[in-house]
Amino acid sequence: MTTSAQEYLKKVLMSPVYDVAVNSEFVHLDKFSAVLGNDVWLKREDQQPVKSFKLRGAYNKISHLDEASLEAGIITASAGNHAQGIAYCASRKNIQATIVMPETTPDIKVEAVRNFGGNNVNVVLHGTSFDQASQESKRLAALHGYTMIPPFDDPDVIAGQGTIAKEMLEQNPNLDVVFIAVGGGGLAAGMSVYLKQLKPSIKIVAVESSESACLQAALKAGEPTPLPFVGIFADGVAVKTIGTETFRLCQQYVDEVITVNNDELCTAIKDIFDDTRVIAEPAGALSVAAMRKYAKQNEVTGKVFGGVLCGANINFHTLRYVSERCELGEQKEAVFAVKIPEKKGAFKHFCELLGGKIITEFNYRFASDKEAHIFVGVKLRRGQEEFAELMRTLSASNYPCLDMSDNEMAKLHVRYMVGGRPPALLNEHLFSFEFPEQPGALMTFLKTLGERWNITLFHYRNHGAAEGLVLAGFDFPDTERADFEAHLEQLGYQYAEETENPAYKFFLSDVNGIFN
Repeated sequence: MTTSAQEYLKKVLMSPVYDVAVNSEFVHLDKFSAVLGNDVWLKREDQQPVKSFKLRGAYNKISHLDEASLEAGIITASAGNHAQGIAYCASRKNIQATIVMPETTPDIKVEAVRNFGGNNVNVVLHGTSFDQASQESKRLAALHGYTMIPPFDDPDVIAGQGTIAKEMLEQNPNLDVVFIAVGGGGLAAGMSVYLKQLKPSIKIVAVESSESACLQAALKAGEPTPLPFVGIFADGVAVKTIGTETFRLCQQYVDEVITVNNDELCTAIKDIFDDTRVIAEPAGALSVAAMRKYAKQNEVTGKVFGGVLCGANINFHTLRYVSERCELGEQKEAVFAVKIPEKKGAFKHFCELLGGKIITEFNYRFASDKEAHIFVGVKLRRGQEEFAELMRTLSASNYPCLDMSDNEMAKLHVRYMVGGRPPALLNEHLFSFEFPEQPGALMTFLKTLGERWNITLFHYRNHGAAEGLVLAGFDFPDTERADFEAHLEQLGYQYAEETENPAYKFFLSDVNGIFN
């Protein structure tokens, strides 16, 4: 039976979440407000005992279970914040919980779940992905009669998350636009159904990672539809398919959907840190990333913005990646490739053309007796306008250049590999992979491919998630492509071909024709 808007309102108002959750602060971001020209407020859900909002929905759902369901024990599948929320609730309610997590889950998250749950929680590590862990949780629930606690697609879970909206309106009733992160949609559904009933004039902007935009895909299709794959950086919202009930509510109450990329998320993490000294996890920074984009695209000023810092469970090693990428997201840095003649004075002349700009990165490689290739990063004071001027100046002086600021492969891999060209012509084909962080993963990769194809290039990049990023080159003739792709499908990793990527062609391949 469909839960009505009025029933959701009642569920939110009557929710017992404050048995475990705190009424988190709704803080004003002074510096960010000045940058945007809008009044920006941020709901600090990092202040919850488990450092995320997930505690609210988990506790509300558990609190509505009957004694028989509680006695049977509860179960869920999660690799992150939902798992920690369930563990905390199980300890407080003194019930038994089984939490299935992928074997690839970082140890820090597994230990956090065990610490929150204590003797009330049994952690089961199964599979290499959330989908595999979820299937195992369903099998165990059927086998043992456990009560399933969904992470988002459940009216009680949705209502628990909606308590955030209730607090926000009480703390600042003057909100004009509210930005809400979307993974499975529980937070956006719960908040929007509440806000639109209490203050219909509020504009609701749902925010997704561009690598996991399941709401946008569902709106386009008219129903929840699975994404072929999701990115791993904003792992807190890495959901392939939005929930059925969450989609119904978002479709009705959300006014607009914005997607943001990883660079924009890194910038938002820095924006939050600059004002609060809190380090948000990537998914937790989605609303702030969207505020910057929304204000710029719509030329909006003088409005009251509200957002949710929905989690701060960040892996420490992710900070290296965030630091590298945040200024690209702010458009305070640009990276580009440039070809210079290999002759005396050319290098000096090129540096003079940069006009005193601060150089953030400089990779130089002798390419032949006629030319050299350079990967350059520069600081920008005036954003894209300044960079466009620089590109025109270089091109006019016969220094062909190529903007790499939006080239993900260049930023993840090639900038660390500049300078390697094969000594002889190869039938080289380049592929990127998402590589699970688990013992034996590399050996599995190599065994599956076998010894039929020579690996000509390999670069691994870890940014603190359950999966790393690999760039690999293989030498095989076109006649063997079908066999090679069959092996890749057998491997089961997410992959994409990068052979035509201009960063590869310019710096690493034996074909040099991107400016021709």
